[in-house]
Amino acid sequence: MLEPVHVRHLGLLRSLIREGAADGSFDHDLAVESKDSSEFFDKLKRALVNGYFVEQDARTGRIDTVAVPGYVFWPDDRRAGSPPIGFGLFRALEEGYELWLAGLEFAHRGEGRGRALLTALLASPPGRETYAVRVQRTSRYVAQVTHLLAELGFTAVGDTQRLRWFVRDNAPRHIAARLHETLSARRPVN
Repeated sequence: MLEPVHVRHLGLLRSLIREGAADGSFDHDLAVESKDSSEFFDKLKRALVNGYFVEQDARTGRIDTVAVPGYVFWPDDRRAGSPPIGFGLFRALEEGYELWLAGLEFAHRGEGRGRALLTALLASPPGRETYAVRVQRTSRYVAQVTHLLAELGFTAVGDTQRLRWFVRDNAPRHIAARLHETLSARRPVN
């Protein structure tokens, strides 16, 4: 079961992102308190309030706001009043979305809940228009996520130093071509 993410879920997201970062599933810098992680979580909090993440384009230096709809997740057998066990945030692209961040409590992994989380996220309104996914290559779950994404209609299209990129098999050709071109032409910013 999904519910739109809200600022009241920030504690859960912070906890799951820090836990995942310590494990290699997110940028390692997010695992500990630092200037960069504080800045990221401040931006995330603002995004949960207003729906937009503020970021600077690494190539142009231009400040952009990017829509970031998202959801928190409970398994179908959730108990009334229990906290969510996972989340997913989408990042708007020029057309469609990227599944940008997703996390699941470690205690619930290996029970089919990761599959349920990704299936539910990709069935949501932004999920149906999601054409790209990126996964940290250092994650100990990269093989499982790669397999699961393949079952959900995504193909690995290339790696950067830190990320493995996937494109949805039914993505519009120009979107898939642009991602292939970007990955083969030069290393995109991670």
